[in-house]
Amino acid sequence: MRLSQVFLVPASFFIAALVSLLAANLAVSTIERTSQDGVRDELFLQGHEWASVEADGLQVVLSGVAPSETARFRALAAAGQVVDSTRVIDNVTIPAAEAIKPPRFSIEILRNDAGISMIGLIPAASDRDGLNSDVKAIARDSHVTDLLETADYPVPPNWDEVLAFAVYALETLPRSKISMDADKVAITALADSEEQKAKWARDLKRSAPRSALLSIDISAPRPVITPFTLRFLIDEDGPRFDACSAHTTVGRARIVSAATEAGLTKAANCTIGLGVPSPDWPDAVETGIRAVSELGGGSITFSDADVTLVAPDTTSQATFDRIVGELENNLPDLYSLHSVLPAPVKIDGSGEGSGPPEFVATRSPEGLVQMRGRLTDETLRSATESFARAKFGSGNVYPATRLDGELPNDWPTRVLAGLEALSFLSSGSVVVQPEVVDIRGVTGDPDASASVSRVLSEKLGASENFQVDVEYQEKLDPRLALPTPEQCAESINAIMAKQKITFAPGSANIEATAAGTIDEIAEIMKDCADVRMEIQGYTDSQGREEMNLALSQSRAQAVLNALLTRRVLTTNLTAKGYGEADPIADNSTEDGREANRRIEFRLLDTTVPSEGATDADDTADTTDTSAEQQDTDTADAATDDTTPTGADTDADTGENGAPSSDEDAEADPDAPPFSGVDVFTPETDDTRPQPRPER
Repeated sequence: MRLSQVFLVPASFFIAALVSLLAANLAVSTIERTSQDGVRDELFLQGHEWASVEADGLQVVLSGVAPSETARFRALAAAGQVVDSTRVIDNVTIPAAEAIKPPRFSIEILRNDAGISMIGLIPAASDRDGLNSDVKAIARDSHVTDLLETADYPVPPNWDEVLAFAVYALETLPRSKISMDADKVAITALADSEEQKAKWARDLKRSAPRSALLSIDISAPRPVITPFTLRFLIDEDGPRFDACSAHTTVGRARIVSAATEAGLTKAANCTIGLGVPSPDWPDAVETGIRAVSELGGGSITFSDADVTLVAPDTTSQATFDRIVGELENNLPDLYSLHSVLPAPVKIDGSGEGSGPPEFVATRSPEGLVQMRGRLTDETLRSATESFARAKFGSGNVYPATRLDGELPNDWPTRVLAGLEALSFLSSGSVVVQPEVVDIRGVTGDPDASASVSRVLSEKLGASENFQVDVEYQEKLDPRLALPTPEQCAESINAIMAKQKITFAPGSANIEATAAGTIDEIAEIMKDCADVRMEIQGYTDSQGREEMNLALSQSRAQAVLNALLTRRVLTTNLTAKGYGEADPIADNSTEDGREANRRIEFRLLDTTVPSEGATDADDTADTTDTSAEQQDTDTADAATDDTTPTGADTDADTGENGAPSSDEDAEADPDAPPFSGVDVFTPETDDTRPQPRPER
């Protein structure tokens, strides 16, 4: 009995402990499940689906990747609303913050008569003082507004090069807006004329860095055309325009389309300008062109609202009357028609033929003008000679005319109009007869034919007959008269033959006395920017060969850098040192060594393309998205690969003839940074000073 009691008491305690443990586990599980479910539901209701919840006893563990620090705090606060916040364990992570991207550096510059303003964001390391100094120099007495902000981020690649070009464009364009960043430059400007527009566009394209896109939109005011003239004709050479004017692009398209239907196959240069006599100008011109086409030849001339139809001399009277009647009925009300069925015209051209009386003036390619034929009286002779000397130069006129009192009353007008028309030609002749004025020749002005037709139409009157046969020759165009590659190299080396480019002893720093030579070379390079040349540096044979090679390279590079600072486009130039190679004189004499220390410009290839000088009429000029006819230049580029003789020398000796070390040779440190230019740094195995032989 006592033994039973001994075992019964411990068993009771064990059973009680087991029951308590089970009850505690059940309570903990209930608390964990309740806490976990409550917190999970609350997080879901507040939009924190990203959070995971686990209960560990009384603790509630939150984990997961929060989209932001704010979301993390809100999730913890939501959990604290369900359970005591001290029970919430924060295992939430936040993704690493992305590196802040550098800002887009850009500048917008506006320039007009009131001054220059700059706005934008530039790197803190940019030379802002230098930029302001350049802009103030461009503005002169005008006001400069600087609204630029800075940011301390690395300078983007090409920034300095593109900024230098933007400043050059600002200096070139007096009324402009220039927008730039490190990758592109957009230029909008206003020119005074089409010629200025074409020149600016050509210069900007040549100077633009190749690392950036360039967009050019230069507008020119439309010219005032007076009289508003159009002349279309069909002769043995086929249909063509001697002059073409339109007031809108749509009108121009209609006029060209009508000419194409009449058989025109060549490109038509139709100028858009101001001064149109009426908005229905295209209707009148289309009607006139169709009349000429139906006649199978002849010409139609519009001078403001006066219209002159000249039929071929072989046209029958019945056909002529029918077409003239139809044209009169179809022309708009404002326009007045004069029709001419001429007798056969015979141009003798001698001034003394048996046919109709003539006045003849011829102009030679050298500019000499000879006048012969008939004039009415001494007063007209004097007036004609004075007019010719004023137009062609007093020493270029040779008069050989005679007097004839039986000439028509309008003879003086016809003679002076013919001489004025002749002044538009490089060479040619004008023949004045009572029934016709005939002018023919060649010119380097693509607009000369239109100018001749306009002058004759205005001076002779609407009902008069004249014939124009003017040929444009590209080789006579002064805008395309660029030097050949050989001429570029020869001109540069000729300048250096007269005045050396000298350097400080043992250095690549160009001496101040050579600045004039560099300036002259830079001026030539403006017309030779598309010619590929190598700037070659040479030394004498004194000293170590590798050091002479380094010095010659540095000096050639210094010349290239000096051209860069003078705003010369050096894309097609390379600098190379040849050391003591290729001597042109004996290195054993002082004079020979002096001759061997030289800089030469040498052509690199045999065909050099060139950019151009013609422009479309009124569309924006761009290089990345071109909307108009591209400019084209041509230059004769046949060259051999021989080295032009250069007489430029450098100084390799110190004072009193003592040789100096080449170790300090380096490129000009003052040259501005430009991409695409490899600045040479001498590297040798042994940089210790080496002994030089005495002379």
